[in-house]
Amino acid sequence: MKRLFTNIGWLLGGRGINAVLSLVYLALATRTLGLEMFGHFAAIVALGSAVTGIANFQTWQFIVRWGANGDSEGATQLREATGFAIALDLMSMAMGTVIAALLVWSAPYWLPLPDDLLPLTFAYCVISLLAIRTTPTGLLRLNFKYAQATAAEAVQPFIRAGGALLAFFFMPNVTGFILAYAASEIAVATALWIAAARTERIDLTALSLKRIPALHADAWRFVWSTNMSGSLTIAGKQVVVLLVGTFGGAALLGGFRVASQLGQALVALAQTISKAILPELVHAREDALVIARRMANVALIGGVIAVLAAVLFGREALDLIAGSEFRGRGFYWAMVILAIAGALELVGASLESLLVSAGRAGTAFLVRAVPTLLALVMLDAAIGWNGAIGAAFTVLGSSAFAVIGFYVAILNLQQIRITLDPAAAASEEPDEKANAPTNRR
Repeated sequence: MKRLFTNIGWLLGGRGINAVLSLVYLALATRTLGLEMFGHFAAIVALGSAVTGIANFQTWQFIVRWGANGDSEGATQLREATGFAIALDLMSMAMGTVIAALLVWSAPYWLPLPDDLLPLTFAYCVISLLAIRTTPTGLLRLNFKYAQATAAEAVQPFIRAGGALLAFFFMPNVTGFILAYAASEIAVATALWIAAARTERIDLTALSLKRIPALHADAWRFVWSTNMSGSLTIAGKQVVVLLVGTFGGAALLGGFRVASQLGQALVALAQTISKAILPELVHAREDALVIARRMANVALIGGVIAVLAAVLFGREALDLIAGSEFRGRGFYWAMVILAIAGALELVGASLESLLVSAGRAGTAFLVRAVPTLLALVMLDAAIGWNGAIGAAFTVLGSSAFAVIGFYVAILNLQQIRITLDPAAAASEEPDEKANAPTNRR
């Protein structure tokens, strides 16, 4: 637990820097572009994030799972796990480029984007795919190098804030701010790969999509389960933002994006906790359930505090950062509702990580998939009912049902304990056999 909280401290420190600087570039973008043009900017960013989330495999989980569980030749297995992860990253880039091309080509039919911004949109999607960085992140987390990871990830908000400042003075339009975002994506990916290469030797000759599946029969099932679960977690939120623009227009999209970024900061915190806790659950199998419970309790307290802060200070924060143009239309209450959803995600992060570490990635995906799909189906009606507030309620409902599902899925604690520690199952069988004659007598 001490190491876990230390690692979370490093991650939260990085998130703290990111949060402060994100307010800087968010304020610059909203006040420079205005409500509708910021909606165009938000649509491009959301589309890039959605494409990356859909195509990206959660390769950091593969490295933690198979790199940590090696036998006496653990270094060889880590090398092969890294090669498998990089090969999957390359596959993600290829698939993502095709997906991006299709989405951008069809964008005029469903997304409020001017035609002159479509080439920029496709270019940003491709850059986001090239900047996929889950593999170096996994290598750093496997070795508990959270300080190095935090230092590398801090490059992104600094570059983004600096680029937004340059755009404010020299290119005060959507293109200028997108260029700032694109530069930050490339910079942080480069920094993480450099940090990972200093920790572990990157052997490109180990690239293979066959070696790890040959050693682990459930490899591809785990790969696709974590990919789909990650896609729902990351891309699902971005798809909601995009569909808000589809059903409500660019202005509603821009306001909802601001409310989402402020209110859903807790979702990023939930992802931070899950990324820190998964390596601990894999390494400390016998204590996984205890760790997950403690983290859920800590998360509950933090979530309540954050929601209260959103209620008390959210309106002033929205006015200060985004300006008077973003006041009204329910954006404040949407932000509060999204903050509650973020608090629920914060509690559910450790529960979801417990399922994944127990080899239940498929279960975690199903628990996440059903509420997300229901939210997307109901989004149009929700926006028609109450605009941004209605859209926020769909996100809240999705998060609530997902967390309840995670809790129900781990109720069978005995079964999860045996899955986490197969030796426990073996140790129980001899005891039963030994007791059998006694019982008969």
